[in-house]
Amino acid sequence: MKEFLLPDPGEGLVEAEIVAWHVAEGDHVKVNDVVLEVETSKSIVELPIPWTGTVARILVAAGQTVPVGTPIVVIDDGAQPEQEDDKPEPLLVGYGAAPSSGRHRRSRARSSTKGNGAANAHQAVADAYGQSAPSRRPDDVHEPHRVQAEPHGDPLPTPGDPARGTDLVLSGVPDPTLAKPPVRKLAKQLGVDLDTVVGTGPQGSITRADVEAAAALAALGAMGSAPRVEERSSTGERRIPIKGVRKVTAEAMIASTSTHVHVTEWVTIDITATMEMVERLRARREFANLRVSPLLLYAKACCLAMANTPEINASWDEDNQEIVLHGDVNLGIAAATPRGLMVPNIKGAQQMNLLELCRAINALVQVSKEGKLQPADYGGGTFTITNVGVFGVESGTPIINGNESAILCMGSIDRKPWVVGEGADERVEPRWVTTISISFDHRLIDGEQGSRFLREVADLLQDPELAMLY
Repeated sequence: MKEFLLPDPGEGLVEAEIVAWHVAEGDHVKVNDVVLEVETSKSIVELPIPWTGTVARILVAAGQTVPVGTPIVVIDDGAQPEQEDDKPEPLLVGYGAAPSSGRHRRSRARSSTKGNGAANAHQAVADAYGQSAPSRRPDDVHEPHRVQAEPHGDPLPTPGDPARGTDLVLSGVPDPTLAKPPVRKLAKQLGVDLDTVVGTGPQGSITRADVEAAAALAALGAMGSAPRVEERSSTGERRIPIKGVRKVTAEAMIASTSTHVHVTEWVTIDITATMEMVERLRARREFANLRVSPLLLYAKACCLAMANTPEINASWDEDNQEIVLHGDVNLGIAAATPRGLMVPNIKGAQQMNLLELCRAINALVQVSKEGKLQPADYGGGTFTITNVGVFGVESGTPIINGNESAILCMGSIDRKPWVVGEGADERVEPRWVTTISISFDHRLIDGEQGSRFLREVADLLQDPELAMLY
């Protein structure tokens, strides 16, 4: 038997929520088969299994949050454990009498998040993926792994009493309650404790009907304990736990405002030529089945302008007291996803032509909407574009993302009266007008550099043909 421990998918996690299992007990799995999805603070991540075998037991049900390093599923790989002749395995504390076969189920205690918890978790993850710890000796490879388990449940029977059962319960690892995420959400909304509900679905799983019936019984006072109900004040006040994306966003904003020296500038421009170019691109065969929006030309204009103002695509290295000018533009696009505000980025955006950039933006938006962004999608960004215009807002003063040096804000694009022509030809016409703004870190970007970059982006949006000069 092999225990698969919850790994850190690459965010420096402490814990994660089990979203859904793709396998059931008894299913056969192969190396690299995706067996479950976990929800981290930023994304939904699919986890593959590192062994071939049969799913013997699922230890953690969907909907539960557990620390990194926690055993979540047991895989029977068919291997027979080596045992020394005439030397029975010692009993583990709290496990009761030995089975008649002389073998014992071996389990690993849940990793603690205190003290040496981080080290234990990293070692557990390494073991799960077949990575040996540096201190392990060659002759320890086949030695059974034993832990000191905490007593759980009723006291052990006295000598001579019949054993009350052979099932083993790990202290700190609850028995899984089988219920799908939508059912758990409904239970939370109705204030139903799933631990008190008897499931009538497949393998004893809890269904929507079970939850609704439990809620009805609770309303009639037939249940032994009152359901957990969200507390509200007399004024209708509600309290929402700060966790997940909201918690990460709050921490990032605090870090940004406490380290960056924010300066914001803006300019209002006529982008009728950009809007006309968007319409022409939509009609072209190359862009068929792609969503072409003004964001595409904003992104291209930023990449072109950075060639003349590399300080915009930079970061501040406090430890080494250096300004890092990045070679690639990893262009972040702030997106409102079902899980909250996320900023995935397009790697090497400055090397892409307009069609490649359009495909990259479309793919990024699609994955964001599906809530399937991975850590690699939003790591390593160097510059961000955010769009408040989609909400009908004319402009804003955005907060710089992460360790980047600047962020561009797109405002709403509206038909407004605008003075065109010069001299005797001067007249007022309805034009597509917008305001763009930029926030930059004044520690490494002077006002002259920030202003020149913003003006160059504005010029490219007013007259996209200028891109031919780059």
